[in-house]
Amino acid sequence: MIRKILLPVIFLILAYGFWVSPDFKEIAAGVAIFLFGMVALEEGFKAFSGGILERLLRRTTNKLWKSVSFGIISTTVMQSSSLVSVLTISFLSAGLLCLSAGIGIIFGANLGTTTGAWLVAGLGLKVKISAYAMPMLVFGVILVFQKSKSLKGIGYILAGLGFLFLGIHYMKEGFDAFKGALDLEAYAIPGVTGLLVFSLIGVLATVIMQSSHATLVLIITALAAQQVTYDNALALAIGANVGTTVTAIIGAMSANVEGKRLAAAHFIFNMVTGLVAVIGMQQLILAVDFISAQVGIAADDHTLKLAVFHTLFNLLGVMMMIPFIPRLVEFLNRFFVAPQSDARLVRPLFLNEAVMEFPETVLESVRKETFHLYDNALEVIARGIHLSPQVICSNADLTAVIKAGAVPIPIDIDAQYERKVKVLHAAILEFVSRAQTTVPAEFSEALFGLREASRNIVEIVKGTKHLQKNLARYCVSGNPEIRHEYNKIRIQIAQILRALNAFKEGESEATLGLSLDVLRLDIEKKDAVVNGTMDRLIRENRISAEMATSLMNDSGYAYNVANKLVDVASVLFNQGDKAMNEAERSVALDADDIEVLAKGRVD
Repeated sequence: MIRKILLPVIFLILAYGFWVSPDFKEIAAGVAIFLFGMVALEEGFKAFSGGILERLLRRTTNKLWKSVSFGIISTTVMQSSSLVSVLTISFLSAGLLCLSAGIGIIFGANLGTTTGAWLVAGLGLKVKISAYAMPMLVFGVILVFQKSKSLKGIGYILAGLGFLFLGIHYMKEGFDAFKGALDLEAYAIPGVTGLLVFSLIGVLATVIMQSSHATLVLIITALAAQQVTYDNALALAIGANVGTTVTAIIGAMSANVEGKRLAAAHFIFNMVTGLVAVIGMQQLILAVDFISAQVGIAADDHTLKLAVFHTLFNLLGVMMMIPFIPRLVEFLNRFFVAPQSDARLVRPLFLNEAVMEFPETVLESVRKETFHLYDNALEVIARGIHLSPQVICSNADLTAVIKAGAVPIPIDIDAQYERKVKVLHAAILEFVSRAQTTVPAEFSEALFGLREASRNIVEIVKGTKHLQKNLARYCVSGNPEIRHEYNKIRIQIAQILRALNAFKEGESEATLGLSLDVLRLDIEKKDAVVNGTMDRLIRENRISAEMATSLMNDSGYAYNVANKLVDVASVLFNQGDKAMNEAERSVALDADDIEVLAKGRVD
């Protein structure tokens, strides 16, 4: 409702400004060009994601100082704290970051955003940057139309920088011309009232433009043209800092609970920093004057002094808040409570709109959701073969447990499937279908592999359902032969589930391909043995025809369940790099090799 009202109001204000003064058009156009440049710049940096962001985040966020440094450097390079915030929320929602690391990045991003003020105040207003903008736009637009992803990304970055420079130029020229028609400095408000009013204006301007960088550039160019007083400009800068949290909050609306926690941390940090700046304004101004004198900034160079002020109060906020990060994480975990365990079983945990921003987060969220589906299915499969998941994941002797525990474990697989498996599988299918239209081609294969793995998990649960009835019947049968054969089926499936649990807990990826080949070979061998044993039992009349028919059908179900479990493992647990995966596939045994080896071992 607010958005529907806000847009027409903005249009009316702009139309009135255009009517009142032609020079206002130049300022507004400068802001629009600057914002468009930021969009192009963001698009350019996204083109270079392709796995780099994920690897970089994993390496640079294991310690707090690294997280803060990543936030500073990434914001300095991309000149967009909003993009860094959205990136961090996306990676946190996908489970690639922990909350404390995400908070560190946000703190660093607030420091990184101060470099924009330095660039504009120190370079943009003292050099005719429009002369550099035109060549950048020409070369950038040419590269944008190239087929190469890298060239296209470079094109967007060049075009984005060109539009940024051009926007700054038009804002500066617009304010210089606008002063002849209307002196905005006449509306300056001194004292505490001015501090509060202009801080609020800074918040509103940033909320409307969705960019604290754009607001700061507008403030600096207006200050350079003496359209706003130095004191009021400082207040506007504080408001811009607080207003930038709105972008993070909007980005977190579609995120999971972790993304909401991070957005709340961003809001708390900027509010505390803004409050400290407002309360200690006079002390900060004195500190700015002292630092400026020490580094050679002239007393009347208010644009550079604004950059000093912006850096100083953000640095002060980071230094104040860093010691409280553990307590902040604890508070956010208590305030934003994740769904309870029973509810979590029936809803996706990692699939949300926030992760759609980057292909890495899309892939990782689908992988984690497929793991979630597998964890839910594991309980159903384990109880379907009348064992508890705890026994399968332990080191207990499965043969001894199965022989000792003959009482079937009651389970309604249909109900469990509807509650724990079907909903997640449908969510994964729907999410992958939407994601495949947005992710680059190199991610599509991995996405399809995860979709196939989720389908196999569903087939495994359905296969277990077919086995359950006869397992419950024959594992307590008075006929020792049929009881023994059905217990062997239970042991085989349980052993594969245990092996998969070992992979999940961190068995070396270097041995994964070999281990899976061993499992496939063992499945083929046992299938051949079962067929031979079944023929012998029928010939010797040790089992009835009905038992033989059931055993024949259920051996087929068990064979399919076992093979599909290995197929799932080959997708879910193989997280090596692409070259390693290709090498493993080249030496892996194919179906014919496994069949020949199995027959040889059986013979």
